[in-house]
Amino acid sequence: MPTKICNAGLIITSLLGYLSWGGGNSAFLWEAEWTVITKLLTDPLSALHPLTLLPMIGQLLLVVTLFQAEPGRLLTYAGIACLGLLLGLMLLVGLLGDIRVALSTLPFWVLAVGSVWYLRKAENRIGPNETG
Repeated sequence: MPTKICNAGLIITSLLGYLSWGGGNSAFLWEAEWTVITKLLTDPLSALHPLTLLPMIGQLLLVVTLFQAEPGRLLTYAGIACLGLLLGLMLLVGLLGDIRVALSTLPFWVLAVGSVWYLRKAENRIGPNETG
C-alpha cells in the first residue's frame, strides 16, 4: 500500500510544477498538460514533442500501478524516469533563473527519492529470487 500512496503522490506533485517564460507568461504543469491534451485531440502534430509526451507516459505508467494489486517496481521506476526528465530540466532552468520554478519541483524530487529508497529497501528485504 505505501507504494500506491507514493505513486499517487508522484502524479500529484508532478502536476504542481510551475513554468515561467518570457512576456510574463506562466502556468502550472497541470494547466500546460491540459493544453497539450486538447491539442493532441485537435492538432496532434503540434503537440508531439518528447518533453510533452514522455512525462505524460510517465504519469500513465504511475496511474497503471495504482490499479495493480502489487504495484510493479519497473513501472514505478520508468514513471519516475519519464517524469524526471521534464522536472529535472525544470529544476536546472529554475536554478539558473527563476527560483520559483526550481522550488516547485522539490516536492516531486523528495517523493521520487523517497520512493526509490523505499523500493530498494523492500527489494533487499524480499531478496532477488523471491517475488514481490
